[in-house]
Amino acid sequence: MARKRFKTEEIIQYLRTHELNVNKGLTREQSAKSLGVAYQTLARWQKEYGGLRVDQAKKLKDLEKENAPLKKLLADAELDKSILKEALEGNY
Repeated sequence: MARKRFKTEEIIQYLRTHELNVNKGLTREQSAKSLGVAYQTLARWQKEYGGLRVDQAKKLKDLEKENAPLKKLLADAELDKSILKEALEGNY
C-alpha cells in the first residue's frame, strides 16, 4: 500500500474535522475511518500538531528545517572533539 504524504494544512484540517466528529458522538476510531486515516496516525498528529494553527505549524516546520543542518554541524564538532580528546590520551 502506497504511503501518502500530507501537508501541514491538510493535517490540521483533518484534526479539526476529527474533533468535530468526536463531539458529534462518533468514536475516535470511527472518526479516523471516516477521514481515511488510521487512528494511530491521528494520535501521532495530535501529539505533534495538537492546538496549532496553520501559520504556527508552518513556522514550526521551517524552524525544524533550519535546525537540521545546525544539529549536524554540532554532531560533527562533538565527534571531532572526542577524537582529539582520545588522541591526546593516547588510547588509539
